[in-house]
Amino acid sequence: MPPQKTQIACPQCRQPIVAIVEQLFDVTSDPGAKQRLLGGVSNFAVCRACGFNGPLATPIVYHDNEKELLLTYFPPELRMAVNEQEKLIGPLISQLTNKLPAEKRKGYLLRPQSFLTYQSLIERILSADGITPEMIQGQQKRVGLVERLLTAASSEVRAQIIKENAALFDAEFFAIFSRLAEGALSSGQEQAAKQVEEIQKQLLSETEYGRKVAAQSNEIQEAVKTLQAAGKGLDRDKLLEILIAAPTDDRLNALVSLTRPGLDYLFFQSLTERIEKSSGEEHKKLETLREKLLDITRKIDQRMEEEVKHANELLETLLKADDIQQATAAHLAEMGDIFVQVLDQALQEANRKNDAERMPKLQQVVSVLQQASAPPPELQLLEELLDAPDEAELNKRIEAHAGEITPELTSVIASVMAQMEEKGNQKTTGEEAQTLEKLQMIYRAVLKFTMKKNMG
Repeated sequence: MPPQKTQIACPQCRQPIVAIVEQLFDVTSDPGAKQRLLGGVSNFAVCRACGFNGPLATPIVYHDNEKELLLTYFPPELRMAVNEQEKLIGPLISQLTNKLPAEKRKGYLLRPQSFLTYQSLIERILSADGITPEMIQGQQKRVGLVERLLTAASSEVRAQIIKENAALFDAEFFAIFSRLAEGALSSGQEQAAKQVEEIQKQLLSETEYGRKVAAQSNEIQEAVKTLQAAGKGLDRDKLLEILIAAPTDDRLNALVSLTRPGLDYLFFQSLTERIEKSSGEEHKKLETLREKLLDITRKIDQRMEEEVKHANELLETLLKADDIQQATAAHLAEMGDIFVQVLDQALQEANRKNDAERMPKLQQVVSVLQQASAPPPELQLLEELLDAPDEAELNKRIEAHAGEITPELTSVIASVMAQMEEKGNQKTTGEEAQTLEKLQMIYRAVLKFTMKKNMG
């Protein structure tokens, strides 16, 4: 069962607050437990009465059978004697041990490692994943750098920050910043999204890695244009001519990444025949091209194999979890197109074998993915209101969904209107203008309904 919020006393003012309090993090039976611990979801409290915002002093037992980790942490402020600690962790260790099959009950279960600080506990968990304290410190520096850029008063101040921290603007920094940008864009907060976009443009032009990313992006765009120009006439021979004409290695990489399925055995056979018929500089150029193409396709295939392997391992981990849906929800960020393909293959295989045990588990994973990809209920309701043919029908539909007319719905309508109005400042089609007008009518009707409801 997923952990539930419980009522506790605020550590600072003793007012009642709610928080997720969790002592046992058994990753073996619940993969999502690790994310809750590392992400600060559990044992963290916020008090609106006094402003307390921080971790709770909670004893922790962490278990990962695969990595043979059994770790304990007792906050010093609890002042628990060793025998009291043992009384507390004994039943928890027995609980997780009883869940394990006999062949997985190993010696590490008899020797739990104790940690004096919460940070050392986290570092031990991360080190088992190959993440060193130096790597953690480096990430913290980059997160701090993002915060400084966001709070900078002007582009000139940001330029100085960029100049002073040039070495930190690498792939890891841009990955962190990219996640932030995605969050800002998906939140619907226009000001935050605009700020992130401005910073992103500055990073792409004023950092060495940013300029490299921008160049690669441009090469991909040019590669797409070249392939689109070829249209339906793009066959192996035409593709070879396009690759030969690639002006840079970056363009060649972009073209191959977009056309990898076309670079098959017959393609390379055709290239080899052309090499054998050539001579002089052309022969040398084509041989060099073949070596480059073989190297690029090998690296692409290797990355694909690694992604497929990771997707298969993740799927098997989810299927072994006590709560498959909760575990799936905890790992949604890792599930891209490759995972969906692996899941689809697993479903087909289970269906072919009529595997009555595996199929329901796979369906649970599918269910969570479908829920995650479905539009928010507010957007679904907005679509239904937009379909109303006139104002009378609109009001009927609002009445029928009285329980769903919430501040969140009003916020969504306002956000969509703002986006359309911003676009309208540039260029608007007649259809878009009509949609905006209808959105404004819906917004007024919803506000009117809300006011009447609040007045009783």
